[in-house]
Amino acid sequence: MNRKQLALFEPSLLRQALVDAVKKLSPQAQWRNPVMFVVWIGSVLTTLLAIAMACGLAGDARFTAAVSLWLWFTVLFACFAEALAEGRSKAQASSLKSVQKTAFALRLKEARHDAPTEKIAASELRKGDIVLASAGDIIPCDGEVIEGGASVDESAITGESAPVIRESGGDFASVTGGTRLLSDWLVIRCTANPGETFLDSMIAMVEGASRRKTPNEVALTILLIALTLVFLLATATLWPFSAWSGTPVSVTVLIALLVCLIPTTIGGLLSAIGVAGMSRMLAANVIATSGRAVEAAGDVDILLLDKTGTITLGNRQASDFLPASGIAEQRLADAAQLASLADETPEGRSIVVLAKQRFNLRERDLQQLQATFIPFTAQTRMSGINLPERSIRKGSADAIRRHVVASGGQFPAEMDEKVNEVARQGGTPLVVAENLEVLGVIALRDIVKGGIKERFGELRKMGIRTVMITGDNPLTAAAIAAEAGVDDFLAEATPEAKLALIRQYQAEGRLVAMTGDGTNDAPALAQADVAVAMNSGTQAAKEAGNMVDLDSSPTKLIEVVHIGKQMLMTRGSLTTFSLANDVAKYFAIIPAAFAASYPQFGALNVMHLHSPSSAILSAVIFNALIIIFLIPLALRGVSYKPLSAAALLRRNLGLYGLGGLALPFIGIKLIDLLLQL
Repeated sequence: MNRKQLALFEPSLLRQALVDAVKKLSPQAQWRNPVMFVVWIGSVLTTLLAIAMACGLAGDARFTAAVSLWLWFTVLFACFAEALAEGRSKAQASSLKSVQKTAFALRLKEARHDAPTEKIAASELRKGDIVLASAGDIIPCDGEVIEGGASVDESAITGESAPVIRESGGDFASVTGGTRLLSDWLVIRCTANPGETFLDSMIAMVEGASRRKTPNEVALTILLIALTLVFLLATATLWPFSAWSGTPVSVTVLIALLVCLIPTTIGGLLSAIGVAGMSRMLAANVIATSGRAVEAAGDVDILLLDKTGTITLGNRQASDFLPASGIAEQRLADAAQLASLADETPEGRSIVVLAKQRFNLRERDLQQLQATFIPFTAQTRMSGINLPERSIRKGSADAIRRHVVASGGQFPAEMDEKVNEVARQGGTPLVVAENLEVLGVIALRDIVKGGIKERFGELRKMGIRTVMITGDNPLTAAAIAAEAGVDDFLAEATPEAKLALIRQYQAEGRLVAMTGDGTNDAPALAQADVAVAMNSGTQAAKEAGNMVDLDSSPTKLIEVVHIGKQMLMTRGSLTTFSLANDVAKYFAIIPAAFAASYPQFGALNVMHLHSPSSAILSAVIFNALIIIFLIPLALRGVSYKPLSAAALLRRNLGLYGLGGLALPFIGIKLIDLLLQL
């Protein structure tokens, strides 16, 4: 079964949900939902009353039995909604379980691909073990690639057929157990024990039955309990009130009145809405560690978005070499290429290619050059190469300035103008220095994604502020930010700066969402309220986040927020509908229940229902059927459009408030007419 194409009402799911719904009728299952537990108690009492009346107790046994039957249907339909939502999640989990097929693994005795191996059961692997996976193998554990590079088929997890590249070093070294190696080989260090893998976590996360309630859901449950207690006390006082008139209302009528007035609609669908929210997140190929994370996504008002690959197309390309005065362009190109030979980023590769195209610089013998490469770090913000007679560094203008000045050299004033010119045009300037001499600037060009400005406009309508995070200098960041339409930006961002910015927003009472894939993103991801880690990213990033994007799409954060908003809106819309529903049912039952005791109540019989017993039974039947009719809406979710809070409130009240008020009048009247046939 393809979890991305799971039908809303799959026949096999319906059958299982009916079975599970009957099992949920037990008191042990019902007491966890206080509203429906009251209905369950009412069902038991009316059943006992119907049996007693059939055995000679005064009262209308047929009417009481009919009320009892529909009260049981009310509980059953609520159980069915929850069981169907859980069944869909369990079906998704089953499709993930089918991925766990690895029976054995080749454990290496040393951390190199040509070391001796031993064949062991995959279940015997432990965290820290080194394994070898070759083309055609199922990767036996979650891990980090420490040697090699290969294409991996992750379709069993992500649903995408296109293979991905996993290689040692960088932010694409993470692999997931259960995926298949298509080519070459990988040496992998296991990062989890059996039963603790990412796939195991995914399966546990999508099992609807194990979902914990979110804070807002708990708050709503408390509200529903309070309303139920209020109506329970009010209904309990009606019996002596009616008894004083000489014609007391029957217990059956009072139970029907209580069930119809308490918020049974939202009470019956609340759990299904929460489970379905996580299921929709999974359908978008995002694994949420809890319902709390999904709900927080709906309340987010600050989005921190990485520039490269999210706002821009990424893969910045070197476009120009801008040498300093007195420096030949070929010399700058030569130094830039040497400093980029070990740089496997798209930018680094493009510098090597541009130098080849411009000056035919190629076929470097690194062994003969006796080269030592200096890797890029977020702290130094530069990389380079050391040769016997040359020390070349490439990086941001500020980083190269600090490096040159600290070594006793000077940073030419003309470089500032070249750097600023590139930045003003929206490019990224990289400065190259050899020994203590600044050679010039490499201009990198990036392109803002088409349509991204419109998407940020939609987020602004939701009341969400967008902040671009980039390592570029402020001028470049400002140019890209203006073109993309973000509200703010953080330039020259370090891990510490990202963390500080998130804490600043949180101190102002904001909920912050962020996406990231690298180890340097882990501190900020751990601090953010909604943290979406890329599945292709490092293990540290995935452990720090509370969501994992299986597609590793940096723009997925926008979709995550949309799904979170949709879940909150679905709950709010159905709560509004349920409360409005209760008001309408009041006009059906109160006149019917007390017409005999107090004829004045007849003025409230605006629907002109056939008889008191018909009015009460019609309201009880409608109360049960409306739950089953709203199940598709609870599972699919209310369609969400980016609107302000005030506009959303007006839409909610207009559509679901007035709809919830009008529909019972129509439905109860139609049922009343059908009962007379």
